[in-house]
Amino acid sequence: MEAGRILHFGIPWITGRSPPRLPNFPRFICASSIQRGSYKGPKPGRDWIADWVSKNDDAVRSMPIYVGGASLLAVLFNRAISGIAPVADASSSQSRADLLTLGLAVTNVLTGLVWLSIRPKSITPVEPQGVECQVIYSHLPESVVSEILWVWESLSAVTCCKSLVIVYDCQCIVQIGVAAKSLNIDEPFAVDAAKLMQGSLYQGVLKSGAQSYLANLSLYPGRSELPFLPSNTQAVILQPLGDRGIAVLGGDTIRGFTTSDQTWITYIGEKLDATLAKYMSSMPSVVHE
Repeated sequence: MEAGRILHFGIPWITGRSPPRLPNFPRFICASSIQRGSYKGPKPGRDWIADWVSKNDDAVRSMPIYVGGASLLAVLFNRAISGIAPVADASSSQSRADLLTLGLAVTNVLTGLVWLSIRPKSITPVEPQGVECQVIYSHLPESVVSEILWVWESLSAVTCCKSLVIVYDCQCIVQIGVAAKSLNIDEPFAVDAAKLMQGSLYQGVLKSGAQSYLANLSLYPGRSELPFLPSNTQAVILQPLGDRGIAVLGGDTIRGFTTSDQTWITYIGEKLDATLAKYMSSMPSVVHE
């Protein structure tokens, strides 16, 4: 489809010696338009078999039992009407075939029973048991507080993070989200920063210098070093903040933090480390309070 026409006119040379003039001709620019809805490329396919299996999980798991039971009945019926003696005779080809079929049928039945007894455990988010809190170090400037709040809002909105604790230079900078209950009703469990940084979890992260992901927190004995998290916290990420601090993120789902979440949290940790290091260096008196 012709979109329009552009006319090019000659521009005279403003020099002592002008080049010979060339004839000017109008030039045409053509553009093709694509109508909406005219795309005929490949479209994403759909696996109908996988969808049907996922919707009929119980029937699929029971299918080997039905197939094996029907095979057993078919072998017995064939044995009854074939006129062969009911006692197996090793010299008879029919008896050998029946024995092989009986073995395959029993195998099908056992397979169906195994499929019914072993089911994948469904992983669902849990409701953290604790109290909502937002404890922020009072000496932080407004810019640092706004950055930390942005980090919390982003993590809680995009990931399964329900609790966030940041400890830097033996000082609890932030405790936000759901926290465990203290002995006093409706009050969050206070974070003992010095005890946390002396524990094996922090020392292991500090030694490796890399993020530590506890995908199923209940399986780790170091759970006792995180008493400030809700008792039913499912997963935890320990993100080092340089060699001076750590960020503890508690999730509500087993293996709920994806690989992209872990990578993103690593970058966030580096940014927080740079921000807090700059602030602590400018105010050394605050560090030793």
